[in-house]
Amino acid sequence: MNRRRFIFSSLASGLGAGMLASPARAMSARIEVFKSPTCGCCTAWVEHMTQAGFEVETRDVDQETLWSMKARAGVTPELSSCHTAFIAGYFIEGHVPGTDVQRMLSQRPDALGLTVPGMPLGSPGMEMGNQRDAYDTLLVLRNGRTEVFARHG
Repeated sequence: MNRRRFIFSSLASGLGAGMLASPARAMSARIEVFKSPTCGCCTAWVEHMTQAGFEVETRDVDQETLWSMKARAGVTPELSSCHTAFIAGYFIEGHVPGTDVQRMLSQRPDALGLTVPGMPLGSPGMEMGNQRDAYDTLLVLRNGRTEVFARHG
């Protein structure tokens, strides 16, 4: 069993039988979000994902559990944000736009997942009026390297 399959089956069973082939099917994909019970921006991101067409299941966990999950999934401290989600064998770290998740699911890259490190203003769940930071969504490759998947702002 490869490392990614073991991690994801151990962390979030029942995430789906595999990758989704089309963007329309990706929009109905089930995503499981792990977050702190007191984080308002995480809740706002969950609402964004629901509006983007995803079926979202949220699990509140303590910080130690969350950091352990991140590490096992391949999310390093420099790639991290406040919440971690899993969908179709990928991780989604932080305030990644739903359109980026849909695109990843339709393209099915050989990667671990997507991340928006930190908490940039204006990213989904981090809206603050007209304040917007430019930010990148990064694709995390299996070897731990990253490449820009999408640019925002």
